[in-house]
Amino acid sequence: MAVSANKLELLQIADAVAREKQIERSIVIEAMEDAIQKAARARYGQETEIRAEINPKTGETRLQRLMEVVEEVETPQREIALADALAKNPEAQIGDFIADPLPPIEFGRVATQSAKQVIVQKVREAERDRQYEEFIDRVGEIINGIVKRVEYGNVIVDLGRGEAICRRDQLIPREVFRPGDRIRSYLADVRREPRGPQIFLSRTHPQFTSMLFRQEVPEIYDGIIEVKSVARDPGSRAKIAVISSDSSIDPVGACVGMRGSRVQAVVQELQGEKIDIIPWSPDAATFIVNALQPAEVSKVVLDDDEERIEVVVPDDQLSQAIGRRGQNVRLASQLTGWDIDILTEAEESERRQKEFQERTQLFVDGLNVDEVVGQLLASEGFTSMEEVAYVELEEISTIEGFDEETAEEIQARAREHLEELERQNDEARRELGVADDLRQVPGMTTAMMVALGKEDIKSLDDFAGEVPDDLVGWTEKRGTETVRHTGPLTDFDINRAEAEQMIMAARVAAGWITEEELAADEEGEYADEEGELAEGVADGPMENAS
Repeated sequence: MAVSANKLELLQIADAVAREKQIERSIVIEAMEDAIQKAARARYGQETEIRAEINPKTGETRLQRLMEVVEEVETPQREIALADALAKNPEAQIGDFIADPLPPIEFGRVATQSAKQVIVQKVREAERDRQYEEFIDRVGEIINGIVKRVEYGNVIVDLGRGEAICRRDQLIPREVFRPGDRIRSYLADVRREPRGPQIFLSRTHPQFTSMLFRQEVPEIYDGIIEVKSVARDPGSRAKIAVISSDSSIDPVGACVGMRGSRVQAVVQELQGEKIDIIPWSPDAATFIVNALQPAEVSKVVLDDDEERIEVVVPDDQLSQAIGRRGQNVRLASQLTGWDIDILTEAEESERRQKEFQERTQLFVDGLNVDEVVGQLLASEGFTSMEEVAYVELEEISTIEGFDEETAEEIQARAREHLEELERQNDEARRELGVADDLRQVPGMTTAMMVALGKEDIKSLDDFAGEVPDDLVGWTEKRGTETVRHTGPLTDFDINRAEAEQMIMAARVAAGWITEEELAADEEGEYADEEGELAEGVADGPMENAS
């Protein structure tokens, strides 16, 4: 069958548009079919169901009107009675469609303009989908482009097959780009938006540093060295923690390179940003000491519950440990995920002396003894009246200057003091209206009941309805600042897990759940943990094998 020039031109146009927009040819032909269908409806009526088909090989256009076979016709433009349908097709059934061929239509100016809009819209949507699918899989990669223009400090980047934006706050301070400059950035995000996919680039993202090292250090690319975490103050300083799976390869030395060649290549890309390469350690204290380099650390004290660490440094190292405007300690905190408090040796000594004096005064007042006895107890490591009252008698009698009789007298006075405190707390608890049934909760003390009563938690049901964070307090990050929120049990030696156990015990006692249900929940959690552990163990040899 001969193909007319118009038909050939139709296919040539479809091919040209598909190549230019880098989309499938079938999508362009489908857009043309939709345009012809819209034009045909304008001629034959909007109620008419019309199908247009373009042969992708010959370019021949076929126009058909679809009529649904029904029992009783209500819309003549779209429906046909079963009897009439059987005359056209003996096998027709209700619900089928009968296709009537229609003659080709002539496109007027309005119809042409309308068809053009349909095709442009369809092609634009296909182009946007193609662009989104192409770049969404590249999030997290470094991408190269050419600066197209700069608008209000935001850099518009030509990626070849799309445009991206690097906002002003995602650029390294003081760096300037002009149209035509090459730019290397981290692909941070791709979002679908009404005006098309928006591609967001960043040069300040911490992972930009990590990916630059991946490009410069073959051992990182091969997986022998792993970048565990990165912290950045863009344009000024960065810390990067690395670890090697091969004991024969020094991760820090590999990242620095011969005469610093590898790290210098990254520093130049980051406009002179100083980079500290830190060896990562599974031991939190060791890792934090490493992270505070170049400052020297004398002593560390970890608080696992609060994820807070206290670091003691020599007096002459304080400014170096903190860094200019707190930069060093801030980056170390971001790198490790711990809140870091820095004290000098003098400050730590002063604090310890203050704590010693407070404990001494506690024993002097509570036991009605002189200051020397209080100091002896405090220096032996006793921190509370409960310890003095209930430790083995030998632990007190063996203190230099004490005998068994003295130890017995001290313990007797400690117990009397605790009984008096208990009586006072019980009176306060009654005045607050705290119910006796709260004593059913394991670990609950009268002092805790007083603290709960002040927060209007006065019954077993009240306590059962609480959550651990509300009882023991919690911390939250607000930018670089850590905010501590307290709860009624903050001052008691109870962590979050213990508070949760107390709440669950209260729910059992209150009849909210049964012991069996609680045990089943705990077994389920244990099974989940076992499964995760087994999965991790199973993954380990595979990783080593690879």
